[in-house]
Amino acid sequence: MPAWIPQPTDDGSFTFFSEEFGEAFHSRQGARAEAFVKFAQATDLTQQVQRGYIRLLDVCYGLGYNTAAALETIWAIQPDCHVAVYGLELDASVPQAAIAPDLIQIWTPRVQGILRALALEYQFRDDYLQATLLIGDARQTVQQVHQQNFQADAIFFDPFSPRRCPQLWTIEFFQQVAQCLAPTGKLATYSRSASVRSALQTAGLQIGSIPLEESHLPHEWSQGTIASLDGSSLPPLSLMEQEHLQTRAAIPYRDPTLTDSADQILARHALEQQQSQLESTSSWRRRWGIH
Repeated sequence: MPAWIPQPTDDGSFTFFSEEFGEAFHSRQGARAEAFVKFAQATDLTQQVQRGYIRLLDVCYGLGYNTAAALETIWAIQPDCHVAVYGLELDASVPQAAIAPDLIQIWTPRVQGILRALALEYQFRDDYLQATLLIGDARQTVQQVHQQNFQADAIFFDPFSPRRCPQLWTIEFFQQVAQCLAPTGKLATYSRSASVRSALQTAGLQIGSIPLEESHLPHEWSQGTIASLDGSSLPPLSLMEQEHLQTRAAIPYRDPTLTDSADQILARHALEQQQSQLESTSSWRRRWGIH
């Protein structure tokens, strides 16, 4: 079992660093804040609570922050709203480490109990919540979710970055995930990568951009990507972002059998980019003054 050492982020919450993937689970700007802004808010959960029932799919559950932020958002408005959750996670030791007393205090007592149950028992049931955590390769566990005819009103898509974990950013995996999205549901991810956006489009989804907040770094142009089946009410892509999708950066990752290794997927992707006649990404950057 890895030794997960808590690392502070700027909003006072903590994240972990994965030696296997060479990345932290969250941005340094704030792990808890990221869960609310890029996932709970981006999928418009506050507008959905009036229905009285919300279904969530948390792809790469990790420390449980996205699920926790969603539950807090929903129940702050309507405490008796019924929620169904599926979480997909590769490594059970991550949610287990995240329920340490000094880490879990950032959530309400109600949500703390849910996170503990999911980490230790992989499920939670009461009058208002039915939650299940599936452990394993998400390329396989998402098929279990689909077999249950689960249609998510919100999908939180939060793997490690495409270069570190390409197997979860392929056209084929997005096609599996899209089958679990309700007709009016929304998928949110922190990634603004052109390869991710083109994969979402190829998987049959319409895409928009998660707008920046007032405070942001000079090189940032978006907080991530929002996707849906019908495209209605999505924040539009800027002209710069639209042109990004016409460059080599937009060549998507592929995994035809949903079994390839990261190295195989990266090698296939690199070859496609080398053979492409599309505009280079560096040329696009120069044109838009992106450094």
